[in-house]
Amino acid sequence: MSVSNIQAQSSFLAEKDIAVFYPKDFDSVQTLPSLAIIHPLKRKMNLPTDWKTIPIFKTINGKNSIEIQYEKSTDLYGTGEVTGSLRRNGKEITLWNTDNGNYLQYNGDRLYQSHPWILGVREDGTSFGIIADHTWKQEIKLDHPIQMISEGPSFRVIIIEKDSPQEVLKSLAKLTGTIDLPPLWALGYQQSRFSYYPQKQAASIVDEFREREIPLDVLWMDINYMDGFRIFTFDPKGYPDPKKLNDYLHQNNVRSVFMIDPGVKKEEGYFVYDQGTKGNHWTLAENNQAFTGKVWPGQCVFPDYTREETQNWWASLYKDFMSLGIDGVWNDMNEPSVFDGTNGSMPATNMHRGSKKLPAGNHLRYHNVYGMLMVKATREGILNANPNKRPFVLSRSNFMGGQRYAATWTGDNKSTFNYLKESIPMSINLSLSGQPFNGPDIGGFSGDANPELFGQWIALGAYYPFSRNHTSTETVAQEPWAFGKEIENVSRTAINRRYQLLPYLYTLFREASITGMPIMRPIFFADIKDNTLRAEEQAFLLGENLMIIPRWAKNVHEPKGNWQEIKFENKDDGYQSIIKLKPGGIVPISQVVQSTEDYSANRITLLVNLDEEGYAKGDLYDDEKDGFSYREGNFSYFKYEADLINDTQLKVSVKQIEGNRNIEQYYRIGWVKEGEIHYSNWSSSKNIQLKL
Repeated sequence: MSVSNIQAQSSFLAEKDIAVFYPKDFDSVQTLPSLAIIHPLKRKMNLPTDWKTIPIFKTINGKNSIEIQYEKSTDLYGTGEVTGSLRRNGKEITLWNTDNGNYLQYNGDRLYQSHPWILGVREDGTSFGIIADHTWKQEIKLDHPIQMISEGPSFRVIIIEKDSPQEVLKSLAKLTGTIDLPPLWALGYQQSRFSYYPQKQAASIVDEFREREIPLDVLWMDINYMDGFRIFTFDPKGYPDPKKLNDYLHQNNVRSVFMIDPGVKKEEGYFVYDQGTKGNHWTLAENNQAFTGKVWPGQCVFPDYTREETQNWWASLYKDFMSLGIDGVWNDMNEPSVFDGTNGSMPATNMHRGSKKLPAGNHLRYHNVYGMLMVKATREGILNANPNKRPFVLSRSNFMGGQRYAATWTGDNKSTFNYLKESIPMSINLSLSGQPFNGPDIGGFSGDANPELFGQWIALGAYYPFSRNHTSTETVAQEPWAFGKEIENVSRTAINRRYQLLPYLYTLFREASITGMPIMRPIFFADIKDNTLRAEEQAFLLGENLMIIPRWAKNVHEPKGNWQEIKFENKDDGYQSIIKLKPGGIVPISQVVQSTEDYSANRITLLVNLDEEGYAKGDLYDDEKDGFSYREGNFSYFKYEADLINDTQLKVSVKQIEGNRNIEQYYRIGWVKEGEIHYSNWSSSKNIQLKL
């Protein structure tokens, strides 16, 4: 192996705990503007001499690279969407977005997304974050030292140093942006299949949910709704009247999300192809002609989203599409996936022409951000079509910072217990990489689930930030009732729990939109100095106050303290995850509803677990569920505090500390003690009391 050092050209602090390092041969045109970083990185002060984490710029076998030394007792996390264990120590990952069904190719080390990001947590809890700020294909080797090896030009490195991993993630969010607050319906339970066809079947699925009283908020339409898989069209036989379907869904308080891929069928007379050709919107091959490759419709061309003109054109396509009552958009196959392409995608030599904001460059540079640029344009198109609604986009491919534009799921997993178990560390590491709105396909996408597996998966899936059941047409059905009455009841109970937790979940999403804190968190966040928690990946935290332990989990390392189990039901079905409330925590829950349309924060139960000092606290966020009036203050943000008075009385105070939205509220206390919940009477008072 040939290795040579490159001198650092400059280094400085952009913020008190954020350092920026440039190699001597840095050429900004080759890697900037950054597509991950939105926070200005200007020199505020010199790098202090005691700065702990310093990259050494090198060339390794001719490739531009960095090496970073770190204490051997440090635990490493992040690196985005990855298979394997929660701790990333010793792993090697290639950042090259790849359509990797069942994660079987490349040992599962190359998946649908790229996050050039590492979170390090030292033995004492102090933490650092590393960003390799470029989009080129690269490898991350989490050994001693850490290596980040690019197949492109030299690149700048950003390093965050904080007293805790939580503070590192807040700084990451400051640099790369946070999610926008989603519409409340996007937090509900969601049902999908590849595909529901014809539209009568889609409507019948909704009927079954409502008849069986299983909550549902979203029904998803995969590619079979299209006419010959041509995007922005509808099959005249199977989906002759999509507006009628969407109207019917809306009458039943269900939203629809329809899939749009980037591949455009190469066919004269097809309006998307004709418009794109006329506007010169296609990605070019080496011969300067539009690149073509096979996807679902046959031979396709692909928009060049590096061009502003192409982004604007792509966004314009959504106006008529959304006017049919479609609520959200699912961008898939956007790595981009090309069935007959080089390693399943475009050749690295394809050309992107860029625009005023982005320089021209080859696909080796822009491959990893192709999906991100697509969903950015998609989001703008949806917002232009429905300016008074919060847009919802789901993307399979993405890049660091892409949480600004789309939620994500973890691609085509499989219906096996191993994939169920692996979904937890995978979603946590995505969360630790700046993408809080994520989750896997509940039940598994490929292969046949069985009743036991599906029951265990839905009992866990109710707590993923993104909670969607999705499977292929070639598998057995996976609707909650498909495995018989017992599993239907298990599913109903699990989904009911999610809807009871909506006040808490919505508050967590609001926190994520402001601070960047994950919704799904590793157990060690409860005590960053307890090293026995660092590798725990069977259980996880939902926000700060709830711990979720699947029933199949064995020998879980739990944080110290009197975490109290919350029993939502009188009878145990043997499947439901164990939920524990943090000592000193207050969690708001609501009544069971059939959709978020029926949800209201008017009647809230406050579950309380006092700490050793007889104190607890919590909060709740509420607004109009959709739209943007919350930005003008039309919301309510409450703080709750509980105190034990003379060991005989529990008192909870309610204070609205932000927002000008006033709602009539009724509360009751649910004091969780020794596995039982002791309830007070309902009260409209801002000082609720429970005599012990």
